[in-house]
This record gives sequence, structure tokens and C-alpha cells, in this order.
Amino acid sequence: MLEIAHGAARAVIAPDGAALVSFEVGGVPYLETYDGDPPMGSGAVLVPWPNRTAGARWVLDGEEQRLAVTEPARGNAIHGLVRRALWNVVEHTGSLVSLDVQVAGFGWPVELRTTITYALDEHGLTVSHGVQNVGAARTPFGVGAHPYPRAGASATDETTLTLAATTVLPLDPERMIPSGPAVPVSGDLDFTAARLLAGVRLDTAFGGCLPVDGLVRHVLKGPGGGVEVWADPDFRWVQVYTPDGYPGRGRAVAIEPMTCPPDALNSGVDLLWLGPGDSWAGRWGLRPLD
Repeated sequence: MLEIAHGAARAVIAPDGAALVSFEVGGVPYLETYDGDPPMGSGAVLVPWPNRTAGARWVLDGEEQRLAVTEPARGNAIHGLVRRALWNVVEHTGSLVSLDVQVAGFGWPVELRTTITYALDEHGLTVSHGVQNVGAARTPFGVGAHPYPRAGASATDETTLTLAATTVLPLDPERMIPSGPAVPVSGDLDFTAARLLAGVRLDTAFGGCLPVDGLVRHVLKGPGGGVEVWADPDFRWVQVYTPDGYPGRGRAVAIEPMTCPPDALNSGVDLLWLGPGDSWAGRWGLRPLD
């Protein structure tokens, strides 16, 4: 494990998958943590696509690409190609760790180099992603992350959730693949104002995330603290998942910043593109709140 610290802040990152294992300030956790293998995608880096690709197939320049079926029950490819890879440690100082890994093969025809940097400062944790096209052709891609933030010592059911999202993507409940275009949030799926998570069950893709002061901001608050999940404007989407069985915690909530929605490799919605030699960079982070 790779540990970093700044003042009272501490974080732990696993070289396997470059997964974010823990983040706390003054002994107060602002992220669900775990021992052993990451449960429920916890802390995963989602490159070169987040969420699901229907049927584990997509098309680039008229040629079908076949990905490994990594969600067999639904026949999909899920969460990219790097979350089980052993990443290389590029730099590790007291408050910062950078890692990289190559993306090639396994249904991905254009080689990419992807990097991630976790850095602590007085504001919290910043996670910086980089993707470089080191292949010979233009390619689309997407980036996401799978943190389970927590509002300090608050129980999930006494926590409120506020999202920057203005739309929601209808999903086929059997395959979790989009069944139509995004629609404006309303009713039980409107989190533009804070709503208590007690009784709320979500495995839902939200879009139309609007930045405030240059950043997309999602917030969890409870009697035991609060945390902001912020992201650069390229992270127009967020998946919210509220499982009951997180190890050692029970109810938890994943707030997953994404640059594109589920099945974007087929729909083309909000895909990022890189030509040979081109690069992209984007950030998200966790900021404790009073």
C-alpha cells in the first residue's frame, strides 16, 4: 500500500488498480475503506470507459471491437480495463503519489497511457487523471472513478445528498444499459436540493452536471460531518449507487464522477477523443466540510 499525508490528512492508495483505499482528516473518515480486495468497485479507476458497454462490443471506424465480458450476468463489459492492473509508481513523496499504466488489447485497438496522481493539501484530496494516445489512430475514451465518500462519522441514512445533476438517464433495469435519452430530473430523482438518503435506493446515472465557480460539486452532509465530491467540468455525469452490504458499514453511497454516461462507446454521448500523440487531463477530489 502507498500512504500519503499532509498535516492531519491521510490517504492510502493500492498499486493494484491504483485504487483509493482510504481518506481521513484528523482520524475522521471521509471515504469508506476496506481490507483486501476492493468491494463493489470501491476506489476503482475507470479507464478507458466508465460504467457499462452493452454486449461488450463497440465499433471504431466501422470495425467491431470485442471486449471481455466482465459483467457476465448482464453480458456487459464494465468499468474499463485498468482496475485490476498493476500500476507503475512514477513518484511517491510525503503528500503525493503518481502512477501510470498502458491500455492496449482486450478489445481496445489504440494504445493509451493513463496516469493518476493523488495529492493531499490543506483543502483535501485532489485526484488528477491523464490520458495520452500513444497509438497511431484517433480514438474515443471516457474516464471515471468509483469512490464511496462518507459524511465523516454520519450514518448513511442520516446523510443528505445534493447533486449538480440536472438530468437523469433511463436505464433498462435488467441490463443497466440506457433505454432512452436523458430527461430532466424530477420527483424522487431530483437532488438539486439536499435530500435525506434514508429509504433511498439508487443505481442511477445522472447527467447535465453544472459547474459552480468552475467546478461540478456534489455534497454529502450529516450530523457527523460533510464532504464535497468536486470535479472539473469535463465530468458531466455522475453515477450514484446506494448498496446495503458494504463490508463493515452496511448502507453506503458511491458518487462516481464520469466524463460520459453508460454505454457511451456505442451511443457516442460525451465521449472524449484523442488523435495520435494528443493528451487529456482532468481532476476531481474530496473536500471535507464543516
